Amino acid sequence: MTSKAQPKAHRGTEAVSMLQRRYLVREASALYASPISRCVMDPATMTREDRLIARAKKVLSRRLGEPGATFDSPKVVRDFLVLELAEEAREVFYVIFLDSQNRAISCEPLFVGTLNQTSVYPREVIRRCIELNASAVILAHNHPSGVAEPSTADRTLTSSLKSALALIDVTVLDHFIVGGAARPMSFAERGLM
Repeated sequence: MTSKAQPKAHRGTEAVSMLQRRYLVREASALYASPISRCVMDPATMTREDRLIARAKKVLSRRLGEPGATFDSPKVVRDFLVLELAEEAREVFYVIFLDSQNRAISCEPLFVGTLNQTSVYPREVIRRCIELNASAVILAHNHPSGVAEPSTADRTLTSSLKSALALIDVTVLDHFIVGGAARPMSFAERGLM
């Protein structure tokens, strides 16, 4: 039976259904294509508290991530990284590029992976360090599972990046793993650097 033979009321319902499906597919593909940008909540459905939290996150992210912000303690780095990475649905490898005074030059997501892994290429990290004239970096990535424990691959990656960056006199100060709302794990604090 073709759509022409269907009653008008049914076609209207089907049209709305098709529009809804197109909207949902567009939302999902936009999120998949750009996992770093988060779905913005609809202001009409947000409570006053939700709007306040969203504004506070925006301000904190801007202040902590702006060039010149000083990352002088693991707590400051943790707070910033939780804002940036805790809600990501896929693994994102993030680098904070610092000058010789540990002031932020740039904070950038360099690699985006799947639900449980990200391919990280040391040459790209090195290239970006040279472009920004960075003296030190803080590495970070998230575990969408919520478990902030380092895997063997995480330890190996940290070691290889540390060795590769040492060749161009860039110090790896720390590597954080963000696991949702849990406290981010610091390699330096655990003695894994």
